[in-house]
Amino acid sequence: MQNFDYYNPTHIVFGKDRLTELDDLVPKETKVFILYGGGSVKKFKTLEKIIQALPGRQIVEFGGIEPNPRFTTLVKAVEIAKAEKVGFLLAVGGGSVMDGTKFVSLASCYDGDAKDLLAHGFSPVPVKKAIPIGTVVTLPATGSEMNSGAVISHDGGKFPVFSPLAFPKFSILDPTLTYTLPSVQVANGIIDTFIHTVEQYVTYPLEGRFQDRTAEGILRTLIEVGQKTIDNPTDYDARANLVWCATNALNGLIGAGVPQDWTTHMIGHELTAMFGIDHGQTLAILQPSIWTVRKRQKREKLLQYAQRVWDITAGDEDSRIDQAIEKTRAFFQSLGVSTQLGSYGVTHDKIDDIIKALERHGLTALSETGDLTLDISRKILEDAMGTTTS
Repeated sequence: MQNFDYYNPTHIVFGKDRLTELDDLVPKETKVFILYGGGSVKKFKTLEKIIQALPGRQIVEFGGIEPNPRFTTLVKAVEIAKAEKVGFLLAVGGGSVMDGTKFVSLASCYDGDAKDLLAHGFSPVPVKKAIPIGTVVTLPATGSEMNSGAVISHDGGKFPVFSPLAFPKFSILDPTLTYTLPSVQVANGIIDTFIHTVEQYVTYPLEGRFQDRTAEGILRTLIEVGQKTIDNPTDYDARANLVWCATNALNGLIGAGVPQDWTTHMIGHELTAMFGIDHGQTLAILQPSIWTVRKRQKREKLLQYAQRVWDITAGDEDSRIDQAIEKTRAFFQSLGVSTQLGSYGVTHDKIDDIIKALERHGLTALSETGDLTLDISRKILEDAMGTTTS
């Protein structure tokens, strides 16, 4: 196992009917800036309940943070945060709203051009203070409620923004707040959680036994409850397990001390930016193809994945790996998500454009070992193209 530091200060408030506790969680005598996405938080009265739970506070609102939050939208929120001198940010929504709120938190305390914060990759941004934030999660997927990262869209690209100052002070995880989600969003969240997990697990063996077993537990749980929570959104136990899996897949725990491979997300971001394909859908498209192309490099962990996650023990090693890849593909498809790029109207001639975008954004040496070149990315995309009949 590799050396690591693990730090996570976020207070998790999990369960039914916890919004009333906001009065104790949010500092008193503080102007609160509530940020959210579309109209669902108003339609289902979540925003109304939140405001009622914050008596005596001055409230400022900002709606319209879109999926894959845009820099141009967020800088408007930054201007409001500065002008209103807000003291606390409250994100109400899914990963995009939480990511956007983190950016607002950091950019509101940055003296330079906010665009500079998009240029630091996975290194911490040079910000010495930030407006504290809390979150109310309405879509389980990204784990942003318990980590210090964000992904911001700008000028045709998606840019990571990290800072230890961006950890939420608290996050309310009430599974009942997710009951009204459309099934496609639930499916995307299941897949995003699944891929977060395998990107920290299906790499190469390094004696991270706790991390491996925890990752396997998340994956098996998602397989067990995935279809159930789509078919019956108000099954509290199924949805609660999905919510907690999503948080733990990307709060740093299963990735501590082990190699990580974010190829699926990096290429997936380009597909979303270029073609508007949902983030979760891009991951379902790419992951089986990445494993197909990278069987040799990931052989030992793919065999472990086949046995421990899918209970595949019969056949030779190559057939067990192939079975695991196909079961993964079938799982995504069972959630109603196509796993072929061609199904989304992307034609083979667009692969060149995707490769150029990867090159433009410096994504030329991906994988846990940095050996995944643009030529290999091309092979992955060609494998993922499939046919339009899936």
